[in-house]
Amino acid sequence: MKVAVTTLAFCVTSLLALGLVMLYSSSMTLVDNHTHAQVGAHMLQMQVVWCALGFLACVVMTALDYELLRRFAWPIFIGVIFMSALVFVPHFGMQVNGAHRWIRLPGMTFQPSEISKIGLIIILAWYGARTQRKMNTFVKGIIIPGIIMAAVLGLIFIEPDRGTTILLAAVGGTMLVLAGVRWWHLIPVGCAAIGALVYSLAHDGMRSGRISAWLHPEAHMSDKALQAVQAKIAIGSGGLTGLGLGDGRQKLGFLPEIHSDFIFANIGEELGLVATLFVILAFFLIAVCGMYIAYRARDQFGCLLAIGVTTLVSFQAVINIGVVTSLLPNKGLALPFISAGGSSLLAMLIGTGILFSVARHATPAKVSLSDFIHNDNPFAAKAA
Repeated sequence: MKVAVTTLAFCVTSLLALGLVMLYSSSMTLVDNHTHAQVGAHMLQMQVVWCALGFLACVVMTALDYELLRRFAWPIFIGVIFMSALVFVPHFGMQVNGAHRWIRLPGMTFQPSEISKIGLIIILAWYGARTQRKMNTFVKGIIIPGIIMAAVLGLIFIEPDRGTTILLAAVGGTMLVLAGVRWWHLIPVGCAAIGALVYSLAHDGMRSGRISAWLHPEAHMSDKALQAVQAKIAIGSGGLTGLGLGDGRQKLGFLPEIHSDFIFANIGEELGLVATLFVILAFFLIAVCGMYIAYRARDQFGCLLAIGVTTLVSFQAVINIGVVTSLLPNKGLALPFISAGGSSLLAMLIGTGILFSVARHATPAKVSLSDFIHNDNPFAAKAA
């Protein structure tokens, strides 16, 4: 366990350090449209502030016994629902490009959907641990957790934020399967969800346009496919070792959002293939360490918490890198620990603290798999 925790801490801190460096490098040419002042330093300062808050939250979560999350699962869940609803309240919510995703705070904005990710993981882990022996039934395993997920995903879906909705649906589905849901029970639900998503995309011009641009980028070179094309140019021009830190050209107005959703392209351009492979390796090691922590959790609640956090970080990283490399259509998801965005950074560091807490209270190595009660830990049960 010590190796897993040390490796996890090293990977997270390395990604944080890289993110701060690349954030300033990618935003150093950004200029405020009103004051014409350079805003890169301000963005870096705000990211450092959020990083400090996230680090503090991570330390607190590590020090606490994650059992407290079980006791306060419902208040946390109700709290994230309330915050998600605030984005639609005038004077609290903030609309940008037709999307209601932020609430106003003094001197900054906050995106409730990021914290909703952690809240959903906690409530699903609570439910899976409480109902573990009945998760193989359709009502207990699908209907009730489906209603819980719908309460969160519905609010995020109508913001609208299709990318986060898909991400959380995948994370929740993974948690339910490992909690004991029969996988074939998910087939009709999954088909219905996919059908609803396809219908929604077909009646949403902007997002259907993104799909079309992903499938036929040559026909959308100047608009919806611009980011994907410029991101590939950035990664390709970086070569093996990159053009040099700060020497990237795509940030000079060619690639919008290079400091947030497309920061992976800036890493490839300035630091090269070596750095991008390091980022991918770091996320892979985070996934391995997170699953090992889940395997060694003292109970099913801790196991499901670790699974939820690990799949959240892993799936979001895969989607972001897939979008930047044109393997997936644009989803608007940040690269964990690296992209600009205080809300995302705070949520990811809270999740990291939960992983450390689960690891801190893990089952000692001398306890054999036979000592587990059946289904207390889905990984251990399978291994047994």
